[in-house]
Amino acid sequence: MDILKNLKQTIREHKGSSLIDFPTNYVMIDIETTGFDPTYCEIIEISAIKYSSSQQVESFSTLVKPDNQVDDYITNLTGITNEMLENAPDISTSIKNFYDFIGDNILVGYNVNFDVNFLYDNLLKYHNLYLKNSFIDVLRIARRFLPNLENHRKDTVANHYKISNEGSHRATRDCEITNEIFSLLKEDIIQSGVSIEDFKKLYTKNKNSFSSKDISTENSNFDTSHPLYGKTCVFTGTLEKMLRKDAMQLVVDLGGSVGDNVTKKTNFLILGNNDFCKSIKDGKSSKQKKAEALILKGQDLEILSENVFYELVLSEENE
Repeated sequence: MDILKNLKQTIREHKGSSLIDFPTNYVMIDIETTGFDPTYCEIIEISAIKYSSSQQVESFSTLVKPDNQVDDYITNLTGITNEMLENAPDISTSIKNFYDFIGDNILVGYNVNFDVNFLYDNLLKYHNLYLKNSFIDVLRIARRFLPNLENHRKDTVANHYKISNEGSHRATRDCEITNEIFSLLKEDIIQSGVSIEDFKKLYTKNKNSFSSKDISTENSNFDTSHPLYGKTCVFTGTLEKMLRKDAMQLVVDLGGSVGDNVTKKTNFLILGNNDFCKSIKDGKSSKQKKAEALILKGQDLEILSENVFYELVLSEENE
């Protein structure tokens, strides 16, 4: 049951909460890795900068020796070579030192879910420790406040604020760039006449202001052999790699349909990276429990992890 195995690997039940906020005490984090999947790829650099009253007070940075060789793509992207990593500490030592450095501070980063998931999995694997720190994703804030940018990659937002990208793709410099963006976003929000509290409320309102009925497509030429064509998908939990609305759009663009609730018409339930709370018993949402009950009754319904969903979306390209 590979799907169930993947589900267990991707749901991080003790992970901290994702916040929209601008605290003055926090730790900015960034990592460099050999790829995008914590299951198969390795961390090769960890950096963190501690801020108190919005002023830098302490920093942590280390290269990490991987078990496997770094390929040319990663070296060209980051400038980190295999020779540089030969005498670096291993991941077990590095991740524990990082964990001790951050304490219980709020973590901040750009597309920080990516970093948190790698760190969470490695802390659990090597030290049986959970990364429970709440975290703030600057990418989410940039998307909300700067909707008219062509995209919201870190270098694009940095260019918008005339921040130099020199030295990016090294963890410490990326922490510095992200902190500048974070500070300028806060200034811009306040100067726009919106208080931070009102901005947080506005974000929450807009995030939840759509339903499956709002998703449509202009596509008319569908691949009828695609596994999502004619299928109904429902999502639960917070997705790691995109907004739920964007994931729904992927399904509809492929000729499928989406729903807000699990019904007898549902074919796939996709589990995002849930921010578990006390109201969810046994770490399962009501949608997942209903889906499991329908499966036991014989319904043609599958529960998928977010990663498996993306593999399904891209299945035609991989053939």
